[in-house]
Amino acid sequence: MTQEPGISEPLAGDADSSEHSSDLSEHGPDLTGGRLILVGTPIGNLGDASPRMREAISTADVIAAEDTRRFLSLAQRLGIAHTKRVLSVFDHNEQSRAHEIVDLVRGGQTVVQLSDAGMPAVSDPGYRVVRACAEADLPVTATPGPSAVLMALAVSGLPSDRFSFEGFLPRKSGARRTLFEELKSEKRTMVFFESPHRIAEAMDDLASVISPDRPMSISRELTKTYEETLRGTVGSLRELAAGGLRGELTLVLAGATAVETAPEDHLGEMEALIDSGVRAKDAAGQIAKRFGLSKREIYEAWLHRE
Repeated sequence: MTQEPGISEPLAGDADSSEHSSDLSEHGPDLTGGRLILVGTPIGNLGDASPRMREAISTADVIAAEDTRRFLSLAQRLGIAHTKRVLSVFDHNEQSRAHEIVDLVRGGQTVVQLSDAGMPAVSDPGYRVVRACAEADLPVTATPGPSAVLMALAVSGLPSDRFSFEGFLPRKSGARRTLFEELKSEKRTMVFFESPHRIAEAMDDLASVISPDRPMSISRELTKTYEETLRGTVGSLRELAAGGLRGELTLVLAGATAVETAPEDHLGEMEALIDSGVRAKDAAGQIAKRFGLSKREIYEAWLHRE
């Protein structure tokens, strides 16, 4: 049987491929000893549970779970036996638990931290624990797992070379609109989480503040039976959201299109800022930052305006 090039051996002359392959390890970092391990768990489909995730949970000395009951249910469904200590670590007790976990790791214990779904510390508890361990110069590693952020971005059909994750949208309209005003000129693709109960109001604010014509996608029930990604514009998806959307939602919004402007184009905005009490140089700095222009050139244009 003829061996297919690139499967068991590198293609002739492909030095970069061979070098990259030599960096790959079947086993990854040693997960034994005192350390904190962040474990990404399935966001819907149990088939996404990796062997490393199973091994980390099975061999941990302590499990730090966002919800202990959900963890025990997950372990049971995956057939993972864990009979050691389980701690609850959620938003309101994470700071105090962080000190306890530092002591456990310093004492040689392996602590696995996991959230209800996805990667800990990404809009879930974990950041404070990681920071505490890092500040104590203790080992921190992770077993990568499913991510609604990256999956929704990948299937959105929007530019993914540069993006920002903005987490859950604010619950109140005023705070949402303020956030959208801040992000209006952001050129990177943006990813948000939103509740199905607030999606219609959020889309109204998005259309009003940013634009009904901005491309975006809404992904729901990722990795689950009724997974769906809706693609269109803010305006078209706003109409769909008005009818109600079910499931956990991940919104992906295209960044602002770069528009070439000259310093002289912003003299009206300069005047408005100065009239509101902002110093001329500070006003020039604000405008320069938003539009990627030179603060000095804007200020000079203001001084020499006709």
